[in-house]
Amino acid sequence: MILRTVRISAIVLACIVSIFPFYWMLRTSVASQDSVMMSGLSWLPDSFDLSNYSRAWTEANLGRAMLNGAAVTLGILALQLLTCVPAAYAFAKVPFRGRSTLFALTLACLLIPTQATALPLYLGIGSAGLANTLTALIIPFATSAFGIFLMRQHMLTIPDALLDAAKADGLRTLSTLWRVVVPSAMPAIATFSVFSIFVHWNDYLWPLLVARDAALHTPPLALAVFQQADTGFDYGALTAGAAIITTPIVILFLIAQRRFVAGIAGGELPG
Repeated sequence: MILRTVRISAIVLACIVSIFPFYWMLRTSVASQDSVMMSGLSWLPDSFDLSNYSRAWTEANLGRAMLNGAAVTLGILALQLLTCVPAAYAFAKVPFRGRSTLFALTLACLLIPTQATALPLYLGIGSAGLANTLTALIIPFATSAFGIFLMRQHMLTIPDALLDAAKADGLRTLSTLWRVVVPSAMPAIATFSVFSIFVHWNDYLWPLLVARDAALHTPPLALAVFQQADTGFDYGALTAGAAIITTPIVILFLIAQRRFVAGIAGGELPG
């Protein structure tokens, strides 16, 4: 009984710690600037100011920024699935010389932080004349070592007998991949898709480097208009904008959570 109480208490504490930043974001987004800057801690603002949301939408031009973010995020995801799924299948089920070495090199890419490659990528994009374009926001992330690893681990669980049966029925490699492997690996694909969308929707560093034109700003970069060094932070509008751009991600996760959990667990969809 004591152990169960400790576990429940730990879960409740973890939930509170995880949810509190989102609560504080929403609390600040409906508070006036004076209420935001007041000293002390209050769970609710003294007055509610919904104008923060209208200011965030108009001054940061969030409508266009969210369209840009959707185009970039979905473009990256499409290219990643196009490259990662066949690569994962090859590493998992297609024997060829040097497979282990190539997979080890792929895993080594996970050890390289994205910040370390930002400058070389920027120089390459600039040399190719692609700077300040949507293409520059998409192309550097056309594949993912993490995606290859995650899908490969899931594809290893697909019985070889199933693939042999597909070959016996006359399916070629690409047909087997599309008709047999992809449906079986859908939990892993959905999990990686959610991860990819989370990462690139919220990416700030790379768009900051290559998207000089305000018309190309993605949602996080658009909110930088409320972070002026001379006038300070407009916390009300900033958190209101953060709430707006976070909403699609939350909805996406709620829709895909069953497949996301199944992909993380490496098993079937929960009932």
